[in-house]
Amino acid sequence: MPPDAIESFITRWENSGAAERANYQMFLSELCDILEVPRPDPTSPDPAKNLYVFDRAITRVNPDGTSVTNYIDLYKARHFVCETKQGVSESGGDNPSPPSLPTKSGHGKRGTAAFDKALERAFHQGRGYITSLPVAEGRPPFLLVCDVGHSIDLYAEFSGTGGHYERFPDPKNHRILLTDLRQEKHRATLRAIWTDPYSLDPSKKAAEVTRDIADRLAKLATSLQADGHDAQVIAGFLQRCLFTMFAEDISLLPEDGFRNLLEKVQASPHGFPVLVSGLWKEMATGTAYSALLFKEIACFNGGLFENTTALPLSAAQLAMLTDAAGTDWSTVEPSIFGTLLTRALVRAEFRKTTIQLPPSSALRSTSFTKSGIASPASAASAFSRSYSFVSSPCQSRSTRLNCCMATCE
Repeated sequence: MPPDAIESFITRWENSGAAERANYQMFLSELCDILEVPRPDPTSPDPAKNLYVFDRAITRVNPDGTSVTNYIDLYKARHFVCETKQGVSESGGDNPSPPSLPTKSGHGKRGTAAFDKALERAFHQGRGYITSLPVAEGRPPFLLVCDVGHSIDLYAEFSGTGGHYERFPDPKNHRILLTDLRQEKHRATLRAIWTDPYSLDPSKKAAEVTRDIADRLAKLATSLQADGHDAQVIAGFLQRCLFTMFAEDISLLPEDGFRNLLEKVQASPHGFPVLVSGLWKEMATGTAYSALLFKEIACFNGGLFENTTALPLSAAQLAMLTDAAGTDWSTVEPSIFGTLLTRALVRAEFRKTTIQLPPSSALRSTSFTKSGIASPASAASAFSRSYSFVSSPCQSRSTRLNCCMATCE
């Protein structure tokens, strides 16, 4: 899509407001053009044929046996239900009405509690419509709440049951603003919702990433075994590497800190054990300022870094590890760490050796605290997507964030 067309769309709609019924079909139709997907079809007299239409009629049966016909603002079978509202911005746009003329408020002013409630009502309204859809059409994976000309909130439920729709991809990033359409990644997300919504299912992406990572780790494990390293030592080393890469990608460690460290020693691989062992020692105790990453580092307790041994790597082996570090580890569910490492070791033909991985108790008690004067709350937000947290009874004055991980046994 040419940038000029996107800018024209944003400019055309950014000052609209307070007229949902007059604007929503035009806005969503033009949005389809921006996404380069077909516009909705004309409505047919046969409801069974209305699989991608505006104002899709559905019949809802009340508890007393009576029925009522409602209309979904925009519906695409097996893809999404979209409910629309339209508020007004605080400024009233670049060309506010003269004082003598009445000003429409639509569903309220954006950013106010009243308008937030209007969007929440739209969400629950859409949920109700989903439960009333014909069984043959299934339950769509996405529920969209559109503030016409301003934003689209994304909610997803991939089981096909129409159960609990959650903010997608997470509570902090579920809203796509009109101005976000300048970025291809946001247009790509909406395009996928229109064309292939299940491609956005995180479980499928995690499975693909898991297979890819297992293959990479297996190659490295095989190479280390050929160097004569003990299988148990290799397993512990890979476990520490795996967890460090994960911690980096969920922002406990500085962004790209571990990967940059690996890249710095590419020309002199003999420096790898010294630097990485030093990093793991800092992670084992926590430090207000890391001499290696130049920022504060959280304390990882639970025994995961009691052993900070880093194996010497050749240039080729270091390249393998750096390549693995380039994976987006934030998409990997931590509960499968044990399975992931075991799979890698099996592929590396460690079957003949008994591997004693870190005990499940050590992994389950692994916790994270912020050392120094920083608040531990920042660590909680970084891990909230991937961990379950409980307060530790052994520390009453400082918060300890306990990471509940699955067994690696």
